Amino acid sequence: MDLSLKDDQQMLRDTFARFLDEHSSMERVRKAGGFDRALWEGLAGLGTFAMRVPEDAGGLGLGALDAALVCEEAGRTLASGPVAEAIVAARVIGQLGGDIDDVASGAKVVTIAHHDVASRPVQWLAGGGSADLVVARRGDDVVLISLDDSDRKVEETLADNGLAEIDLAAAEQTVLESGRQATDRFAAALEEWQLLMAAQLNGLARQAVKLAAEYACERQAFGVPIGTYQAMSHPLAEFISAIEGGNLLVWKVLHEIAAGDEVGYKIPLALWFNADVASRAGIQCLRTFGGYGLTTEYDIHLYNLRAKALPLTLGDPQRLLAKAGRRLYAGEQAVLPDVGEVPFDFDLGEEANALADELDAFFKETLTPELQAHAHHSWDGHHPVVHEKMAKAGLLFPELPPEKGGRGASPYASHAAGKVWAKYGWSAHAKGTTAMVAAIIDKFGSDELREKALKPIRAGEAICSLGYSEPGSGSDVFAAQTRATPDGNGWRIDGTKMFTSGSNIADWVLMLTRTNPDVPKHKGLTMFLVPTSAEGFDVQPVYTFQDERTNITFYDGVRIPDSYRLGEVDKGVVAMSVALEMEHGGGFFDESMEMIHAAEELCRQIETGEGRLIDDPLAQMRLARCLANAYAGEMLGLRSLWSSREGKNLPAAGPMAKMWTSDRYLYDSSDLIDLTAPLSLSKRKGAAYLVNLAYRFSHATTIWAGTSEIHRSMIGERALGLPRSRG
Repeated sequence: MDLSLKDDQQMLRDTFARFLDEHSSMERVRKAGGFDRALWEGLAGLGTFAMRVPEDAGGLGLGALDAALVCEEAGRTLASGPVAEAIVAARVIGQLGGDIDDVASGAKVVTIAHHDVASRPVQWLAGGGSADLVVARRGDDVVLISLDDSDRKVEETLADNGLAEIDLAAAEQTVLESGRQATDRFAAALEEWQLLMAAQLNGLARQAVKLAAEYACERQAFGVPIGTYQAMSHPLAEFISAIEGGNLLVWKVLHEIAAGDEVGYKIPLALWFNADVASRAGIQCLRTFGGYGLTTEYDIHLYNLRAKALPLTLGDPQRLLAKAGRRLYAGEQAVLPDVGEVPFDFDLGEEANALADELDAFFKETLTPELQAHAHHSWDGHHPVVHEKMAKAGLLFPELPPEKGGRGASPYASHAAGKVWAKYGWSAHAKGTTAMVAAIIDKFGSDELREKALKPIRAGEAICSLGYSEPGSGSDVFAAQTRATPDGNGWRIDGTKMFTSGSNIADWVLMLTRTNPDVPKHKGLTMFLVPTSAEGFDVQPVYTFQDERTNITFYDGVRIPDSYRLGEVDKGVVAMSVALEMEHGGGFFDESMEMIHAAEELCRQIETGEGRLIDDPLAQMRLARCLANAYAGEMLGLRSLWSSREGKNLPAAGPMAKMWTSDRYLYDSSDLIDLTAPLSLSKRKGAAYLVNLAYRFSHATTIWAGTSEIHRSMIGERALGLPRSRG
């Protein structure tokens, strides 16, 4: 996997960033009134409008990814002019044999019409207030329309960004080419425009959040920066996460098109997602500035208005979801653009594929009908025989080196293996938790503990649970009050732990205890590994509406040797931090996709009285929206995985993936249980149960491994430089 830009692409981005920083300052943007002639000519000098024109037509022949990078920078700096429109319009002119010299040089401004002028002769056009030329479709013709001032109606608009209403029928029209090939090229250009506009909105939203975060660090309220307050920091953390996902979503769609995949439905999803995020982020970022955000002195209002206005040239963004829905569920076809080379690698690699295939074969051979009946999404799905057999095959902890019972598998391969576990619905709770505990023992454990606990763990003969939370501390694990007091050559543990899932079948509990009550809470903690067979240990079930059992565990004079301690006394925060960091990552793409597919199946089953629900345009739109969220979440998960594997400095990549995907999972499961009601209220076996369970199960995902609120604080601090937050 490689999600980095290549050197020439990074150089291109840097070149445009420097140019636009200098020539598209906010002062220039304010004065431009939607179009800056000097900026336009400067962009032309950099080859902007010739970049997507084929070389044999006099252009540079660059790829769509290059154009997307330029559009990101244009969005970041609110470049005054129809940049995305001109790039795709110039390409069509070149492809159809037109003269691009005046367009490429910037002498003439070109834009594109989104609708067939034969049926919609009057249209609102991006850059229409300054455009000299328009590329449009007219029935079976692709035409080049020359404009003068009498053809346009220029008036004040929401964002003052050069939009104008044009009477295209009244203007001079020249046929560039007629027939299917011509109209397909025009259609492909409109598809490419959607991706370029998505990139432009993504760059805009990123800068808006940056401005808001900087202001939140400077502005004081009640003696502290306003970014200290979660009401300010948490929404910004959510938006920067969505922006990262939206950015990679555009790149992924370009990559899939280049690979020849039929992903026409993803193009409008990418634009809808980035338009939605940019609009909502613009509102939130303006609110960060409070009353000052309403004034024209502060730049944030420009970002707010552009974020709303830019995609509306096409019309209501919800129609993008409708288009994606028709392509997904009604057979509507798209003409995909030739995007050129897109040198990313989203594949997990041969090693990952080989491990996934081997694990798939293992499950096929091992999971008898009786074992398949035992499968469950919770700890109750753990089966010791399968667990031990998997360990003997080196498939239980493949990430470990061979001498420790694994395969030395890369994180990519382990990720691929996890997808196979999900495919078979085989619970990975015991495996995942035990792997984390094993890593802590390996790093901090004594020789005795390695022999008594780590060795059987690696052999698949023992599993572990986590003793973090307590009835009175919730997510504040460092507020633990369970006491560990010296007792001869060992320790005595007294207290209660809550949500110790799996402790009823586990052999060990990784325990956080209070060993010094007279120091700050983070400094008086010590970690231990406690055997569940110890005298004084007791467990009682706690049942959840996710069809899961968790536990409350009691420790009444539990005595353990000092050799069961992990790390130094009163410095358990060190081991605990390692454990928590291992939890903060991943995402819920697989669960979201299973839910969406189940909802699709229910929509095919449900009759509305006017046909199947799957044929209802509103149902199609809602399913498409959930897919957009899932795909963006998938990108955040891959970004986190890549960052970890390659040592990239992507702050809070793991918390972004976990927080954003779990929150969207909850939001979308709520919508899909509504969409497919009342059948989704049933727990009958099959799709209905899966949608029903997704709604119940998704609540827990926003709480496990740190609540979404904790992750928002981490994202705000690490990714946006905001101060440590408080409620």
